[in-house]
Amino acid sequence: MCPDPHTVDCSGRGLTRLPKQIPLDVRRLLLADNWIPRIPSDFLVLYSDLVYLDLRNNSLSLIEPGTLSTSSRLVFLDLGSNNLTEIPKGTFGESRSLIKLRLGNNPYLSMVSEDAFLGLTSLRELELERNALSTLKVGALSQLPSLRAVRLEGNPWVCNCNFASLFAWLMENSHKLPNGVEGMECSLPMDGRRVSLTQLSQDSFRECQANLTLTDLLIIIFSGISVSVVAIMTSFFLASTVHCFQRWSKGTKGDEEESEE
Repeated sequence: MCPDPHTVDCSGRGLTRLPKQIPLDVRRLLLADNWIPRIPSDFLVLYSDLVYLDLRNNSLSLIEPGTLSTSSRLVFLDLGSNNLTEIPKGTFGESRSLIKLRLGNNPYLSMVSEDAFLGLTSLRELELERNALSTLKVGALSQLPSLRAVRLEGNPWVCNCNFASLFAWLMENSHKLPNGVEGMECSLPMDGRRVSLTQLSQDSFRECQANLTLTDLLIIIFSGISVSVVAIMTSFFLASTVHCFQRWSKGTKGDEEESEE
């Protein structure tokens, strides 16, 4: 069987950087099981025909802004089993052709921005399993119109009010989870005990609807203080104005009486 001339397989070579001698017309680049710590920000500018990129099981700790913003043809991207810590807004640019994205098994990945996947309109499969996520904004998932499957199991989810919206989304979209919610657990905020999501319901988060966050309370308190200060200043200004008017009136009246005498 003849090898594909547009495929470069450098998996398991002990590489500590991306190889230099990669054909510019490469379409499938396999770099799994190496020690590569970073991807140059101009990498995909050079390889604009790339549709399949496998960087699984390397030493990547971050994806520099703009690195993937030019990946207009990329369909498959595997960044699983690395050392990523966060997925900030705009990480994937406008990769509208991306269909499958693997981000699982990153043990230090604790933050995914709500707009991390903005623009990935063709994304069908998203893997975020076995990371360090305790919470996830539901907007990160709801803005993916083509999403068919998502993996979220194996994360240290916390069943607090921040998790309520995600829980509701999971209940409504359980068909998109490979094993439903059966394989997902979260920690109770009171004692840290882990429970299966199958043991919870919308009623479990009912009190969250009435609770205010610290930010909400600070806004209310600050607004109240601001209104009070404005009211006091307004009252002081009006009182000063009335007092000055009264003094002016008395002075005018006295002048008139002296003139009459």
